[in-house]
Amino acid sequence: MSTPAGPPLVNPANLLTSLRLLLVPVFGAFLLLSSGVSVWWRIAACAAFCIASFTDFFDGKIARAWNLVTTFGKVADPIADKALVGTALVLLSWLGMLPWWVTVLILVRELGVTALRFWVIRHGVIPASRGGKLKTILQVTAIAWYLFPWPFPLQFVGPWMMGAAVIVTVITGVDYVFQAVRLRRAGLAKERESAEKHALSAALDEIHDR
Repeated sequence: MSTPAGPPLVNPANLLTSLRLLLVPVFGAFLLLSSGVSVWWRIAACAAFCIASFTDFFDGKIARAWNLVTTFGKVADPIADKALVGTALVLLSWLGMLPWWVTVLILVRELGVTALRFWVIRHGVIPASRGGKLKTILQVTAIAWYLFPWPFPLQFVGPWMMGAAVIVTVITGVDYVFQAVRLRRAGLAKERESAEKHALSAALDEIHDR
């Protein structure tokens, strides 16, 4: 009896994820060409970033709603997200538009969370929280605001947005650490319990055999 085939690799959800990956270098090139001062190149960079960000809000929903979840999508989606946001933060700091400590803090948090995922993956998966989704929305909104050449005084809204994004980023990062520790402890406790039951069963079998 043949097993049912999984969803096709080429599907709308994966195409959106691939588009986001392809837009990362395009966005980066536009921002570098702007040198942080060219109005039209900054508008182009902002448009590319926003289009790429919008795909992130739809590819996962389409994949789940249409049963199109694939291994490629699971791997490529978070890579595309981090590549887009990471490229934006690094280039904004490189061009002197964003303090480096903001970029370093956010990137360390993102890389740390990724490391924690691998640390507890044997014991389970921590579900996405509302705080994590809010963090993503705030980061994307703040970056887009920095990219667009707003006239005075709207340009000063960006730092406040980024400040809110940093606060939520740190809070959700700390929360993720606590969740990961709890999940790992629970997983280790179950493993010890299972090992003890197995040892007890083996001992009883040995006594019975005698």
